[in-house]
Amino acid sequence: MDGLSDDNQFAFTIIAFIGSVFSPYYAWSGRHDPQNHVSVNVALYGKSGKRWAMTERGRNALSQSRNSLEIRQSDLHWSGSDLVINVRERSAPIPRQVIGSIRITPAGLNKDSFALDVNGKHFWHPIAPSARFVVDLKDPEFRSSGSAYIDSNWGAEPLEDAFDYWDWSRAMTTSGSGICYDLISKSGVKRRSALRFNKSGDWYEIDMPLRKSLEPGPIWRVARGAPLFEYSPVKTLSVLEDTPFYTRSKISASFDGENVIAMHESLDLNRFSQNWVKCLLPFRMPRITI
Repeated sequence: MDGLSDDNQFAFTIIAFIGSVFSPYYAWSGRHDPQNHVSVNVALYGKSGKRWAMTERGRNALSQSRNSLEIRQSDLHWSGSDLVINVRERSAPIPRQVIGSIRITPAGLNKDSFALDVNGKHFWHPIAPSARFVVDLKDPEFRSSGSAYIDSNWGAEPLEDAFDYWDWSRAMTTSGSGICYDLISKSGVKRRSALRFNKSGDWYEIDMPLRKSLEPGPIWRVARGAPLFEYSPVKTLSVLEDTPFYTRSKISASFDGENVIAMHESLDLNRFSQNWVKCLLPFRMPRITI
C-alpha cells in the first residue's frame, strides 16, 4: 500500500511480508519456510522527516484469516469495503515508535493478476489502483488524507533468480490511475507495460514509450528510469529512499497526455544479490522471534 497526500507534503508505504523477499535472514535460511519470516514494513515521509520500520518475526507472530493478517502488534483487515491498517512498530537503527492507523477506501477493485516473467513464476495483482486514504498517527502525531493504492505480489522463486532490474511507477489520473512496469529478466528479456485503470478497476493497455534515464540515487547510485510520454519533462521531486539496491522517489511526469505526480521505484537485483549488501540489511531490519 502507498499513499500521497493531497498537498503532496506527506507520503507513506506499507508492505506486509510473508516470506520477506528482501530479508537476509530468509535468504540465509534457504527460503524454505516463508511463514517463519514475516514483517510489516512501514515508511512515513513528511516535512518533519521520515520514519522507517521493518522488524522481521517468526511464525509465532503470524495470524491469518480470509479478511485479516496480523503480525505481532500490527494488523491489516477489511472492514466493509475499507482496508484498515493498524501499525505498532519500532524503527532501527535509531529506535523510535511508529504507531497509528490508516484507512484506505478503494474506488473499485480489480480482479486481474499479471505474470511479470515469461515463465509464470512471479505475479502482480493491482488490487485497488485508485483509492483514498485517511491516516491518524499517534507517534509521530500526524493526520492527513489523499490518494492511495493497494497491490500484491507473489512468486515461486527468489526475485533475483528471475530479474536483473525493474522500474515501476503509479500515478492518480483524472479518470483513475496509470501504472508502468519496466523489467529486465535474468536472460536479458525486457518486459514493458503501461496500464490505464478507471476508478472501477477496469483497465486497458496503452503504448509504452521509450525509457528516459533519471539521475541515479544520490548516495548509492542505483540506476533509475521512467517512461517518457509525449516527450514531456520527467523530474524527480524528492528521493524518499536511497539504498544500495533500491530507490523510492516522487516524480512529476506525463501519463497518456496528462500531467501527474507519481510514486516511483527502481530495484537493482544484481546489487541485492551481493553478500556485502545482505550484511548491511540487519542494521535496519532486525529479527525478533520472541
